[in-house]
Amino acid sequence: MSGHSKWATIKRSKAKTDSARGKVFTKIIREITTAAKTGGGDPDANPRLRLSIDKAKAANMPKDNIERAIEKGVGGGGAAMEELTYEGFGPGGFAIIVNVMTDNRNRAAGEIRNLFDKHGGNLGSSGSVAYQFNRRGSIVFEKVGLDEDTLTMTAIDAGAEDILSEDKTVEVLTTPDNFEKVKNALQAGGFKPVQAEIAMIPTTTVKLTGEPAQKALKLVSLLEDHDDVQEVFTNFDIDEEEMETK
Repeated sequence: MSGHSKWATIKRSKAKTDSARGKVFTKIIREITTAAKTGGGDPDANPRLRLSIDKAKAANMPKDNIERAIEKGVGGGGAAMEELTYEGFGPGGFAIIVNVMTDNRNRAAGEIRNLFDKHGGNLGSSGSVAYQFNRRGSIVFEKVGLDEDTLTMTAIDAGAEDILSEDKTVEVLTTPDNFEKVKNALQAGGFKPVQAEIAMIPTTTVKLTGEPAQKALKLVSLLEDHDDVQEVFTNFDIDEEEMETK
């Protein structure tokens, strides 16, 4: 399974405290509001909004919160948000893509650069690492109780590109255009994903162990914890056991 999905699975199991859940909710609400503001409040006609709502439901966000965020976006409420992407390298030479949504470009740029500089990374120019990733749909399932053969056949019949099986999870990869079709087919077949998103999937990976791995996880954790950061994608390959020690 791609490194981002391993890391996301572990983060999800650890994000149980009220403060961690509150930060996740804040970021998802920002995404819902922006999606509704730019594409309208009907999720059937706004794929970005539909994906944001699915993310909110996966995080167990109350329905009222979702509806208020949509209403705020449709009504033009909330601060004007600018969407930015930063690229760079982490300790050990792995690639990082950071997607930001902010109401203050200069503040966000300075703080993201500071995190890279302080934790062994280097912020690069636009395009410096993006070529090492492909934009793909990623749908992840836990293996416990999973009928993997039936899931695989259902995914392939719906147009999935690849199925990656690891010790604890199965990840279905799709083109962005086929993401909704494959996800819906799997859900109709009784398969409930623990994560479903359009992600930047690395074409090559950088294996990290020991101190470089822990430094990499520290930097990525700090980036993801930043209020303006919506998503972080990397191409590191770190064993799950080592990730869990973070």
